[in-house]
Amino acid sequence: MKSAAPVWLFDLDNTLHNASAHIFPHINRAMTEYLARRLDLSLEEAGALRMHYWRRYGATLNGMVRKHNERPSTFLAATHQFDDLAGMVVFDHALLTHLRHLPGRKYIFSNAPRSYLDEVLRVTGLDRVMDGSFAVEDLGYFAKPQLRGFRAVLRRVKVPARRCIMVEDTAMNLRPAHRLGMRTVWISSTLRKPAWVDRRLRSALQLRAW
Repeated sequence: MKSAAPVWLFDLDNTLHNASAHIFPHINRAMTEYLARRLDLSLEEAGALRMHYWRRYGATLNGMVRKHNERPSTFLAATHQFDDLAGMVVFDHALLTHLRHLPGRKYIFSNAPRSYLDEVLRVTGLDRVMDGSFAVEDLGYFAKPQLRGFRAVLRRVKVPARRCIMVEDTAMNLRPAHRLGMRTVWISSTLRKPAWVDRRLRSALQLRAW
């Protein structure tokens, strides 16, 4: 039945394209340099703090907002500047056909800002297979793994959590999804599987077989 079709919520970076090759190193450098300027730290201290906030709060942005009253829009604008973003994207275009054949509606649910998100979707062609997307601004800057961001997405897609399948490469971001009642898919080559992960796959290209 059409009404029983799932709603897919996809993370973007390192879930549907390889951000670790070029994009994440660039963003990580930009964040480290921003923290160093903003908090008067050495680059080494800023890099350690960036990683601490990412591990503790799920996103460096979350740590900066909580601990330093950072303006999210200022932080994101300073750390997501690219001279040639299209040239940095690494994407397997076979995924487009794969995603088209998944039943149900499909949305991007990302911690990234809208300008970056739209450009990656355009470059990869993912904008042609998705029913919509949620950037961090759309969710009041409540970045994953904050529950308020997840609840905002559920209100926008207008289905109960049990109808949703969250696909994500960061395990801690799947914990609130599981808590709310979503099915969870972790894109990872790690052998261990946390209790809140329903399925671990090496690639999103394995979703149809699952």
